Amino acid sequence: MSGIQNFPIFLLASLTLNLIPGPDTFYILGRSMAQGRSVGIASAFGISAGTVVHTFAAAFGLSALIAASATAFVAVKLAGAAYLVFLGLRLLSSRPPVDSPPITFDQSGFLVAFRQGLITNVLNPKVALFFLAFLPQFIAAESSSRFLAFLFLGFCFVTTSMTWCLILAWFSSALGSRLRSHPKSLQYLNRATGTLLVGLGVHLATAKTH
Repeated sequence: MSGIQNFPIFLLASLTLNLIPGPDTFYILGRSMAQGRSVGIASAFGISAGTVVHTFAAAFGLSALIAASATAFVAVKLAGAAYLVFLGLRLLSSRPPVDSPPITFDQSGFLVAFRQGLITNVLNPKVALFFLAFLPQFIAAESSSRFLAFLFLGFCFVTTSMTWCLILAWFSSALGSRLRSHPKSLQYLNRATGTLLVGLGVHLATAKTH
């Protein structure tokens, strides 16, 4: 596409970055193991949809606004951290039924998990700043179609990221489905996942912005 440079390097860098464990990786692993493949896949799609939002936001300059405003950055950062802590505390306080919990999840559960993954990703300003810092390196400064080039690279990154997230959700749920056949195991998984989400939220809130 016109305006894009070093595209093979971009693809290699994108694949490498996706393989590095981060908050999204641990979020999907935790949800998949604790609540099953359907919820894990929904979380992966939700996070990917959030990345699409960041792509458009960066292309329109919203990411630059967040980067320039310390107040806006802190507000979005704390909102995302609070939402992760909220999800974690809700899992920590949940009690599994006496009987073995169901292995499959209905459509409403899928949609709820999708929405939670979407909100978690959208409220992470570091993703927005990553797009602002990473993508322009592969767009020619003299290009007359920088906006379209930005979107193209963003969607390429989303595609590789979503593929990896779906692989994580698919395979990590296998272990969770075995453990969920025992109610006590589900309780332990919920506590572990809840602790993980609370830890991610606290880390996001206390991490240095620079």
